[in-house]
Amino acid sequence: MRLAPMKPILELAEERNVAYGAFVTVSYEMARAAIEAGSELDVPVIFITGTDCVELLGGYDAAVETVKRAACDSKVPVALHADHFKSYDDIVKAVNAGYSSVMFDGSGLPFEENIRETKRVVDFAHCFGVTVEGELGRLVGEEGDLKVLGPEAAQTDPDEAVEFVERTGIDALAVAIGTQHGHYVAAPHLNIERLAKIDSMVKVPLVLHGGSGTPIDQVQDAIRHGIRKINVATDVLVSVADSFGEMEKRPGFKYNTTMFINSKECAKEFIKTKMRQFRLENV
Repeated sequence: MRLAPMKPILELAEERNVAYGAFVTVSYEMARAAIEAGSELDVPVIFITGTDCVELLGGYDAAVETVKRAACDSKVPVALHADHFKSYDDIVKAVNAGYSSVMFDGSGLPFEENIRETKRVVDFAHCFGVTVEGELGRLVGEEGDLKVLGPEAAQTDPDEAVEFVERTGIDALAVAIGTQHGHYVAAPHLNIERLAKIDSMVKVPLVLHGGSGTPIDQVQDAIRHGIRKINVATDVLVSVADSFGEMEKRPGFKYNTTMFINSKECAKEFIKTKMRQFRLENV
Protein backbone atom coordinates (compact mmCIF):
# COMPACT_ATOMS: atom_id res chain seq x y z
CA MET A 1 0.00 0.00 0.00
CA ARG A 2 0.99 3.63 -0.47
CA LEU A 3 0.75 5.98 2.47
CA ALA A 4 -1.42 9.06 1.88
CA PRO A 5 0.09 12.55 1.60
CA MET A 6 -1.03 14.73 4.49
CA LYS A 7 -2.00 17.70 2.32
CA PRO A 8 -5.35 16.31 1.02
CA ILE A 9 -6.22 15.15 4.54
CA LEU A 10 -5.78 18.68 5.85
CA GLU A 11 -7.72 20.08 2.89
CA LEU A 12 -10.58 17.77 3.85
CA ALA A 13 -10.37 19.06 7.41
CA GLU A 14 -10.58 22.61 6.05
CA GLU A 15 -13.61 21.70 3.97
CA ARG A 16 -15.33 20.17 7.01
CA ASN A 17 -14.17 22.87 9.47
CA VAL A 18 -12.68 20.26 11.78
CA ALA A 19 -9.20 19.14 12.84
CA TYR A 20 -7.58 15.74 12.53
CA GLY A 21 -5.33 14.38 15.23
CA ALA A 22 -1.74 13.41 14.55
CA PHE A 23 -0.83 10.67 17.01
CA VAL A 24 2.57 9.41 18.06
CA THR A 25 3.48 5.79 17.47
CA VAL A 26 6.49 3.77 18.60
CA SER A 27 5.14 0.26 17.99
CA TYR A 28 2.85 -1.88 15.84
CA GLU A 29 0.29 -2.06 18.68
CA MET A 30 0.09 1.73 18.97
CA ALA A 31 -0.28 2.02 15.21
CA ARG A 32 -3.10 -0.54 15.21
CA ALA A 33 -4.86 1.41 17.97
CA ALA A 34 -5.07 4.53 15.81
CA ILE A 35 -5.95 2.62 12.63
CA GLU A 36 -8.84 0.84 14.33
CA ALA A 37 -10.03 4.09 15.92
CA GLY A 38 -9.97 5.97 12.62
CA SER A 39 -11.62 3.12 10.69
CA GLU A 40 -14.46 2.87 13.21
CA LEU A 41 -15.10 6.63 13.20
CA ASP A 42 -14.32 7.24 9.50
CA VAL A 43 -11.54 9.67 10.41
CA PRO A 44 -8.23 9.86 8.49
CA VAL A 45 -5.21 8.83 10.54
CA ILE A 46 -1.97 10.79 10.78
CA PHE A 47 1.01 9.26 12.55
CA ILE A 48 3.84 11.39 13.90
CA THR A 49 7.30 10.08 14.63
CA GLY A 50 10.25 12.10 15.84
CA THR A 51 13.78 10.86 15.27
CA ASP A 52 13.60 9.17 18.69
CA CYS A 53 10.51 7.24 17.60
CA VAL A 54 12.24 6.23 14.37
CA GLU A 55 15.09 4.78 16.41
CA LEU A 56 12.68 2.81 18.62
CA LEU A 57 10.92 1.44 15.55
CA GLY A 58 14.20 0.22 14.08
CA GLY A 59 14.97 2.90 11.51
CA TYR A 60 13.16 4.66 8.69
CA ASP A 61 12.38 1.60 6.57
CA ALA A 62 11.13 -0.29 9.62
CA ALA A 63 8.94 2.63 10.70
CA VAL A 64 7.29 2.78 7.27
CA GLU A 65 6.85 -1.00 7.16
CA THR A 66 5.33 -1.05 10.67
CA VAL A 67 2.72 1.55 9.75
CA LYS A 68 1.95 -0.12 6.43
CA ARG A 69 1.40 -3.49 8.14
CA ALA A 70 -0.84 -1.87 10.72
CA ALA A 71 -2.80 -0.09 7.98
CA CYS A 72 -3.24 -3.09 5.67
CA ASP A 73 -7.01 -3.19 6.30
CA SER A 74 -7.55 0.50 6.99
CA LYS A 75 -10.80 1.99 5.75
CA VAL A 76 -9.44 5.53 5.88
CA PRO A 77 -6.39 7.37 4.47
CA VAL A 78 -3.23 6.94 6.56
CA ALA A 79 -0.32 9.42 6.54
CA LEU A 80 3.10 8.97 8.13
CA HIS A 81 4.66 12.26 9.19
CA ALA A 82 8.27 12.97 10.19
CA ASP A 83 7.78 15.35 13.11
CA HIS A 84 10.16 18.13 14.27
CA PHE A 85 13.02 17.03 12.04
CA LYS A 86 15.83 19.56 12.16
CA SER A 87 18.18 17.89 9.67
CA TYR A 88 17.77 17.99 5.90
CA ASP A 89 19.64 14.68 5.66
CA ASP A 90 17.18 12.99 8.04
CA ILE A 91 14.27 14.29 5.98
CA VAL A 92 15.84 12.85 2.83
CA LYS A 93 16.10 9.48 4.60
CA ALA A 94 12.45 9.64 5.64
CA VAL A 95 11.22 10.54 2.15
CA ASN A 96 13.35 7.84 0.52
CA ALA A 97 11.97 5.27 2.98
CA GLY A 98 8.36 6.14 2.06
CA TYR A 99 7.18 8.79 4.54
CA SER A 100 4.28 10.71 3.03
CA SER A 101 4.74 13.91 5.02
CA VAL A 102 7.64 15.71 6.69
CA MET A 103 8.11 18.66 9.01
CA PHE A 104 11.25 20.72 8.93
CA ASP A 105 11.51 22.51 12.27
CA GLY A 106 13.59 25.61 11.74
CA SER A 107 11.77 27.56 14.44
CA GLY A 108 14.99 27.93 16.43
CA LEU A 109 16.78 29.50 13.46
CA PRO A 110 16.87 33.17 12.44
CA PHE A 111 13.91 34.03 10.20
CA GLU A 112 15.84 34.17 6.90
CA GLU A 113 17.68 30.94 7.64
CA ASN A 114 14.41 29.22 8.55
CA ILE A 115 12.96 30.30 5.19
CA ARG A 116 16.03 29.14 3.27
CA GLU A 117 16.27 25.72 4.91
CA THR A 118 12.51 25.08 4.83
CA LYS A 119 12.35 25.93 1.12
CA ARG A 120 15.23 23.52 0.51
CA VAL A 121 13.12 20.77 2.08
CA VAL A 122 10.04 21.80 0.07
CA ASP A 123 11.97 21.73 -3.20
CA PHE A 124 13.13 18.18 -2.46
CA ALA A 125 10.00 16.67 -0.89
CA HIS A 126 7.53 18.04 -3.43
CA CYS A 127 9.38 16.16 -6.18
CA PHE A 128 8.08 12.98 -4.52
CA GLY A 129 4.56 14.22 -3.75
CA VAL A 130 5.41 14.49 -0.04
CA THR A 131 3.63 17.09 2.11
CA VAL A 132 5.80 19.62 3.96
CA GLU A 133 4.97 21.33 7.24
CA GLY A 134 7.01 24.27 8.50
CA GLU A 135 7.06 26.02 11.86
CA LEU A 136 7.26 29.66 12.83
CA GLY A 137 7.41 30.68 16.47
CA ARG A 138 8.48 28.42 19.32
CA LEU A 139 6.49 26.41 21.84
CA VAL A 140 7.29 27.00 25.49
CA GLY A 141 9.14 24.04 26.98
CA GLU A 142 11.80 21.77 25.59
CA GLU A 143 12.14 20.24 22.14
CA GLY A 144 15.51 18.56 21.81
CA ASP A 145 18.22 21.02 22.87
CA LEU A 146 16.01 24.09 22.47
CA LYS A 147 14.45 25.66 25.58
CA VAL A 148 11.85 28.43 25.36
CA LEU A 149 10.76 30.09 28.59
CA GLY A 150 8.74 33.19 27.69
CA PRO A 151 5.32 32.53 26.11
CA GLU A 152 4.38 35.77 24.34
CA ALA A 153 7.78 36.44 22.77
CA ALA A 154 7.82 32.93 21.35
CA GLN A 155 4.47 33.17 19.57
CA THR A 156 4.02 33.34 15.80
CA ASP A 157 3.97 36.79 14.22
CA PRO A 158 1.10 37.03 11.66
CA ASP A 159 3.00 39.22 9.18
CA GLU A 160 6.03 36.95 9.30
CA ALA A 161 3.71 33.95 8.82
CA VAL A 162 2.44 35.35 5.52
CA GLU A 163 5.95 35.94 4.21
CA PHE A 164 7.15 32.56 5.47
CA VAL A 165 4.39 30.64 3.69
CA GLU A 166 4.76 32.58 0.44
CA ARG A 167 8.54 32.27 0.24
CA THR A 168 8.84 28.61 1.29
CA GLY A 169 5.85 27.03 -0.49
CA ILE A 170 4.97 24.86 2.52
CA ASP A 171 1.69 22.94 2.63
CA ALA A 172 0.94 23.50 6.33
CA LEU A 173 2.14 25.89 9.03
CA ALA A 174 2.68 25.00 12.69
CA VAL A 175 1.93 28.05 14.83
CA ALA A 176 2.88 28.91 18.39
CA ILE A 177 -0.09 30.42 20.24
CA GLY A 178 0.47 29.32 23.84
CA THR A 179 0.72 25.54 23.93
CA GLN A 180 3.81 23.66 25.05
CA HIS A 181 5.43 20.26 24.62
CA GLY A 182 4.94 17.62 27.31
CA HIS A 183 3.09 18.16 30.60
CA TYR A 184 1.93 21.63 31.58
CA VAL A 185 3.16 23.12 34.85
CA ALA A 186 0.47 25.82 34.65
CA ALA A 187 -2.84 26.00 32.80
CA PRO A 188 -2.36 27.24 29.21
CA HIS A 189 -4.26 30.16 27.72
CA LEU A 190 -4.28 29.90 23.94
CA ASN A 191 -3.97 33.19 22.07
CA ILE A 192 -7.07 32.77 19.92
CA GLU A 193 -7.01 36.40 18.78
CA ARG A 194 -3.52 35.90 17.33
CA LEU A 195 -4.58 32.60 15.75
CA ALA A 196 -7.63 34.18 14.10
CA LYS A 197 -5.47 36.90 12.59
CA ILE A 198 -2.99 34.36 11.23
CA ASP A 199 -5.85 32.27 9.81
CA SER A 200 -7.29 35.30 8.02
CA MET A 201 -3.94 36.10 6.41
CA VAL A 202 -2.37 32.70 5.65
CA LYS A 203 -3.64 30.43 2.87
CA VAL A 204 -2.45 27.03 4.12
CA PRO A 205 -3.86 24.79 6.88
CA LEU A 206 -2.65 25.60 10.39
CA VAL A 207 -1.23 23.08 12.85
CA LEU A 208 -1.29 23.07 16.65
CA HIS A 209 1.55 21.30 18.42
CA GLY A 210 1.44 20.49 22.12
CA GLY A 211 -2.09 19.06 22.08
CA SER A 212 -1.54 16.94 25.20
CA GLY A 213 -3.14 18.38 28.31
CA THR A 214 -4.56 21.46 26.61
CA PRO A 215 -8.14 22.08 27.85
CA ILE A 216 -10.55 20.77 25.24
CA ASP A 217 -12.65 23.94 25.20
CA GLN A 218 -9.58 25.92 24.16
CA VAL A 219 -8.62 23.28 21.60
CA GLN A 220 -12.09 23.39 20.05
CA ASP A 221 -11.99 27.19 19.99
CA ALA A 222 -8.69 26.93 18.12
CA ILE A 223 -10.30 24.55 15.61
CA ARG A 224 -13.07 27.08 15.01
CA HIS A 225 -10.37 29.62 14.18
CA GLY A 226 -8.39 27.63 11.64
CA ILE A 227 -6.46 24.78 13.29
CA ARG A 228 -6.70 21.69 11.06
CA LYS A 229 -4.16 19.31 12.61
CA ILE A 230 -3.40 18.73 16.28
CA ASN A 231 -0.35 16.81 17.44
CA VAL A 232 -0.89 14.49 20.41
CA ALA A 233 2.11 12.59 21.75
CA THR A 234 2.51 12.70 25.53
CA ASP A 235 -1.13 11.85 26.28
CA VAL A 236 -1.03 8.81 23.98
CA LEU A 237 2.07 7.53 25.79
CA VAL A 238 0.39 8.19 29.15
CA SER A 239 -2.67 6.18 28.12
CA VAL A 240 -0.43 3.21 27.31
CA ALA A 241 1.69 3.54 30.47
CA ASP A 242 -1.35 3.91 32.73
CA SER A 243 -2.93 0.79 31.23
CA PHE A 244 -0.14 -1.38 32.64
CA GLY A 245 -0.57 0.02 36.14
CA GLU A 246 -4.33 -0.45 35.91
CA MET A 247 -3.96 -4.08 34.89
CA GLU A 248 -1.58 -4.86 37.75
CA LYS A 249 -4.35 -3.93 40.19
CA ARG A 250 -6.79 -6.48 38.78
CA PRO A 251 -7.46 -9.66 40.80
CA GLY A 252 -5.52 -12.63 39.41
CA PHE A 253 -3.23 -10.44 37.33
CA LYS A 254 -0.43 -12.23 35.49
CA TYR A 255 2.36 -10.92 33.30
CA ASN A 256 1.41 -12.07 29.81
CA THR A 257 0.45 -10.76 26.38
CA THR A 258 -2.94 -9.64 27.70
CA MET A 259 -1.14 -6.55 29.01
CA PHE A 260 -0.29 -5.45 25.48
CA ILE A 261 -3.75 -6.22 24.13
CA ASN A 262 -5.21 -4.10 26.90
CA SER A 263 -2.75 -1.26 26.31
CA LYS A 264 -3.70 -1.19 22.63
CA GLU A 265 -7.39 -1.00 23.54
CA CYS A 266 -6.75 1.80 26.05
CA ALA A 267 -4.81 3.78 23.44
CA LYS A 268 -7.58 3.15 20.91
CA GLU A 269 -10.31 4.46 23.20
CA PHE A 270 -8.23 7.52 24.09
CA ILE A 271 -7.61 8.26 20.40
CA LYS A 272 -11.30 7.79 19.55
CA THR A 273 -12.17 10.35 22.23
CA LYS A 274 -9.72 12.84 20.73
CA MET A 275 -10.99 12.20 17.22
CA ARG A 276 -14.54 12.97 18.32
CA GLN A 277 -13.47 16.10 20.18
CA PHE A 278 -11.49 17.35 17.18
CA ARG A 279 -14.66 16.97 15.07
CA LEU A 280 -16.25 19.34 17.62
CA GLU A 281 -18.47 16.61 19.03
CA ASN A 282 -19.40 16.62 22.70
CA VAL A 283 -18.15 13.46 24.41
